[in-house]
Amino acid sequence: MARILVVGGGAAGMMASAVAAEQGHKVVLFEQNEKLGKKIYITGKGRCNLTNACDMEELYKNVVTNPRFLYSAFTKFSNQETIAYFNSIGLSTKIERGGRVFPVSDHSSDVIKALGQELGRRGVQVFLGTKVGEIKEVGGAFSSLVTKEGKEYFGDACILATGGLSYPTTGATGDGYLFAEKLGHHVTKRYPALVSLKLGKPFSSLLEGLSLKNIRVRLIADEWREEECGGTKAKKKKRRAGAVLFEDFGELVFTGTGISGPVVLSASSYAAPLFDECSMSFHIDLKPALSEEQLDARILRDFDEAKNKCLKNALDHLLPQKLIRVIIERSGISPDRQACAIKREERRQLAGLLKDFCFPVRACGGYEEAVITKGGVDVGQVNPKTMESRLVNGIYFAGELLDVDALTGGFNLQVAWSSGFLAGLSAGKEPAGKN
Repeated sequence: MARILVVGGGAAGMMASAVAAEQGHKVVLFEQNEKLGKKIYITGKGRCNLTNACDMEELYKNVVTNPRFLYSAFTKFSNQETIAYFNSIGLSTKIERGGRVFPVSDHSSDVIKALGQELGRRGVQVFLGTKVGEIKEVGGAFSSLVTKEGKEYFGDACILATGGLSYPTTGATGDGYLFAEKLGHHVTKRYPALVSLKLGKPFSSLLEGLSLKNIRVRLIADEWREEECGGTKAKKKKRRAGAVLFEDFGELVFTGTGISGPVVLSASSYAAPLFDECSMSFHIDLKPALSEEQLDARILRDFDEAKNKCLKNALDHLLPQKLIRVIIERSGISPDRQACAIKREERRQLAGLLKDFCFPVRACGGYEEAVITKGGVDVGQVNPKTMESRLVNGIYFAGELLDVDALTGGFNLQVAWSSGFLAGLSAGKEPAGKN
């Protein structure tokens, strides 16, 4: 029986602890907060979208960074096995639109409660309000950890599941990155991801609060910046100007500074690393079910029915009120022109605006609103079959600390469950050496 020390009592840490204890090991879990699962508590607006019931191919497609690294983790503990696991420890689940899986109660606290009870059943020793200050290794193998109070705990293995930098109010400090670096690991550049996008002019604050559903969006790289290369300027050849970085169908909401909502959060995962490399714009097709010609015919029909109305009152059946003024301003057509006086070219211009309502993107939101952190411990230095470090025997990584991230819909929690499961399953076994 091995002694396994786990740092971090979030999704990955709790799963790793429960699974390691199930293997018969003595497990000690250290959590700096006053309770476990603080970030789980706020996920899914307090409902906890704990995984997605899609097929495996779709699961991999929704991992943005390093999906191949997760092959063994997903194989050992898939989304379907995750559902079965939570059902087996007393949590009833349901599947909603888009394959999203929630607890039947709609309370994220029940997910935490089920995991906490499982830790108790498995005899996991939990230290709350205990911050780890140092991870020690001797001769290329884990030796012990030291708390901020100076107390040292020895063990056969240590699972680092400290999370990232997102939602600092939940205790996210980035300590895990420092531990990894001090142990010799490379940590890739980090960014807030699954966040809102801040838009530049001609964005209008008049749109604040407007929700749009059933729209198609595209994030486009407008122009790649030049960079110094051997004393001369050379244009980046990574992608061509006008390249589509992200495309999806769904819903969004306008904020005071830009846009948020499901499709925007996903787009931010692709935008975040590229602001230093290119300028970007966000394009919205407000009427994706209609071609530009069909939309023009629809506008003509509406204008015929409202021929004596001015333009600002002739679009009520086509657009939300908040959008009408902004669209008309963009078109350059007087809002007081009678509908019957709108020329064909002007009408086609309106249709074009509805099919491509676009704004420059100037920034992503910060870590205070980020669902996840993009970037982390370089997965090239982690054995994907075990989650063990390739540099230090007995050190394992799980969850958001790794350079792996996914889109919204329960996929990031699945990464946490699967990587935590594999780390807990592997820890305590005879080390395979520096592989």
